[in-house]
Amino acid sequence: MASPELHRFTLPNGLRVVLAPDASAPVVGVSVHYDVGFRSEPEGRTGFAHLFEHLMFQGSESLEKLAHFRHVQSSGGTFNGSTHPDYTDYYQVLPSAALERALFLEADRMRAPKLTEENLRNQIDVVKEEIRLNVLNRPYGGFPWILLPPVLFKTFANAHNGYGDFVDLESATVDDCAEFFDTYYSPSNAVLTVAGDLDVERTKALVEKHFGDVPARPKPERPSFAEPAPQGEVRQEHGDPLAPLPAIAIGYRVPDPVTDVDGYLAYLVLAGVLTDGDGSRLQQRLVHREGIVIDLNAGCGLFGPLEARDPDTFSITAIHSTEVTPDQVITAIDEELQKLAQEPPSAEELAKVTARWASTMHKEHDRLTNRTLGLGSAELLFGRAELIYELPERIASVSVDEVSAAAKALRPDSRALLLVKPTGGAQ
Repeated sequence: MASPELHRFTLPNGLRVVLAPDASAPVVGVSVHYDVGFRSEPEGRTGFAHLFEHLMFQGSESLEKLAHFRHVQSSGGTFNGSTHPDYTDYYQVLPSAALERALFLEADRMRAPKLTEENLRNQIDVVKEEIRLNVLNRPYGGFPWILLPPVLFKTFANAHNGYGDFVDLESATVDDCAEFFDTYYSPSNAVLTVAGDLDVERTKALVEKHFGDVPARPKPERPSFAEPAPQGEVRQEHGDPLAPLPAIAIGYRVPDPVTDVDGYLAYLVLAGVLTDGDGSRLQQRLVHREGIVIDLNAGCGLFGPLEARDPDTFSITAIHSTEVTPDQVITAIDEELQKLAQEPPSAEELAKVTARWASTMHKEHDRLTNRTLGLGSAELLFGRAELIYELPERIASVSVDEVSAAAKALRPDSRALLLVKPTGGAQ
């Protein structure tokens, strides 16, 4: 899709606002991204950022519990929120006639969410059940996004379980929540994005009307989460009683996407060369020719590309048969990386990958929900919302030599190996 003109302004309380008008459909997206995620959690409070995301849907000082849901759905809209390593987002997509309603709802909970003992205990139970469903009672639960970081990283911020430990969650108090809100949920620590069928001047006036009186608070200082890459190969095993087959995750560090986005994108393209489609290198060798792997993936970011600041991760994951040793799979992967390091992919091979990436990105950003969230996260993380419109062209400009150099940088002497082993008895 064509790149719309972006309009930016900042309210006196520090709230940054990005407007992206597009009159192609009578729909509008509203998102708020807060500069706080898993990596901001203090020790002893694993899962707190995600727990707080749940609490933000439990009413406010002026709206009762579930009122947010009712107001959005009665307008024909959808809504949700999600927690990431470096940010938490909230969004709704509605008919454009309901724009003011969406702005009121987001401003209302930015001003004063309902933080009560009842809401806290209820949402702790909800999060614990979510962890049981998605991690504890699921084969390969937490693979690799929970299990790989403590192997690849050493600091608490980067290595800990962002979904949360039950003991930490249960020890959370209302005072903890109030402190977290006061510290991180200030207007100066957020980006409001409005995209879709909007009039710029009217939207500015509505934003000022609803967000202008949200009290200003100091913007928290964002620490650096940087740490050195592994010195040598770090290997760890994890027993999974529900996994039917063994699995491997190989983790590497990638360039800082904030300061070197083009260097980062070379790894994204490399992932496509390795595992994207039946014709990709690892799919051809490990799945089709040798048949030693059942499932195979590679990519940047444990949640997806460009969803975290430095340090970020390149990972290769594989599920393999019990007749195959982990080292057989790892050796084959290393050999294919070495081939790419010594001889770049052909221009035709690269063009297939970059064309697929460009098509995927255009398709994603044609959907208003993805576009609104993409603009907000790019503005928050990189200071450039328009980056999402530049990505297809920048990916297409990645050269075969840059892909080769990225493959060469994925060295065995600076990586993490996570080996998942079935422990549920006879297979």
